[in-house]
Amino acid sequence: MERQVKAVIRQKITDALAAPVPAHTRRDVHLPGIKGKAMAVIGMRRSGKTTFLWQCLADRLKAGTPRDALLYFNFEDERLAEMTAHELQLVVEEYFSLHPARRDSKQVTFFLDEIQEVSGWETFVRRLLDTEKVELFLSGSSARLLSREVATSMRGRAMEVLVHPFSLREALRHRGAEPASSWDSLPKATRSALDNHFRAYLAEGGFPESQGAPARDRASLLRTYVDVAILRDVIERHGVSNPAALRWLQRHLLGNPAGTFSVQKFFDSLKSQGLPVGKNTLHDYLAHLEDAFLVRTVSLHTASERQRMVNPRKAYPIDPGLISLYERTGRANLGHALETVVLLELERRGCETEYVRTRDGHEVDFFARDPEGNATLIQVCTDVSDPATYEREVRALSSAAVEYPDVLPLLLTFDTLPPGTPLPKPLHWQPVIAWLLGDELPGTGAKGRGTRTK
Repeated sequence: MERQVKAVIRQKITDALAAPVPAHTRRDVHLPGIKGKAMAVIGMRRSGKTTFLWQCLADRLKAGTPRDALLYFNFEDERLAEMTAHELQLVVEEYFSLHPARRDSKQVTFFLDEIQEVSGWETFVRRLLDTEKVELFLSGSSARLLSREVATSMRGRAMEVLVHPFSLREALRHRGAEPASSWDSLPKATRSALDNHFRAYLAEGGFPESQGAPARDRASLLRTYVDVAILRDVIERHGVSNPAALRWLQRHLLGNPAGTFSVQKFFDSLKSQGLPVGKNTLHDYLAHLEDAFLVRTVSLHTASERQRMVNPRKAYPIDPGLISLYERTGRANLGHALETVVLLELERRGCETEYVRTRDGHEVDFFARDPEGNATLIQVCTDVSDPATYEREVRALSSAAVEYPDVLPLLLTFDTLPPGTPLPKPLHWQPVIAWLLGDELPGTGAKGRGTRTK
């Protein structure tokens, strides 16, 4: 058996080293710059993790690393289905048997895709980092390569690299429409074209395979993503005993984007419909959905941990394209898609994000603190041409600005023209498309986009 596995591994290594780097749309993903750590690439299924591994390989190739020092190895192969942790060492031995001059003298880089398919991979990776001169990239399904598991099983030897579906800028790049300059300096015709792309992005989302697909096919594709994630990353992985309750929870969260969610209220709702499930079970199910990267949640901004726990959270899908699959009212839901896109962009920028409820009862969408410690209050609005809407949004943001005088208050609008009525100080305004593209915020010197490795 080992001889067969050895032959398969040797052939895969030979093929991989000879394979050309596939064409790909460049991703703006932050790559930690800490030496001696494995890079654990995680994220929602079909968000582009494997493509990102090839991008990292291509970057090293461009920087002068020889091609034979860059090994991409995919463990999702039926011929390796029974592979053991002990046999993982065969990958190392077979590679160095082909390139013995590199062992212990020159650094090599291994990109190990779907390594979680082999039970016990964690100890192999730790030993590899300790005994070989190797840089490691790991990637795999969120079913078994979860952030909390990386933190525990790797014992501080790995750094997370989170890959989302395409951002707006990445989606534009994929379409060949990425702007070369800031929003304010673009011609009117280019702005109009970008606005059209932005509307499509809010409706279609950023999963790479769904780009440009017909609406019917895209809906079928995205529904398959969700179904597979629920089945493999939640039900099978965690041994869910009440899949009906899980499905109700999934549909509720994805069908009410940007809405507040209380486990207690949802528990009462299921109980009234005769669907028995424990509150602790619902808490677990919510955590499982977040682990599978289907849902992101935002807690109330407060110094009190108790207040954070008892107040409802706001829930968002991992991609705006999922909203239309579960929206039952038939509405376009532009506002919720817009808010979802802003939250996901904040997460891409490495921000810690919460929502704010002021002492007088007003709510602001986000309180975001970036990795440098800079905080921003963000209110997202679709249309401020309506006086009542404008007054409501400005009143909430102004109220929060009083309570947080050292935090930049920012109104982001889908409208690309400034509000007809000047904003009261210290509020700032920016079109959300300009903010998403990373343009500098006028009058502050602040960049709309945080630092990311490109």
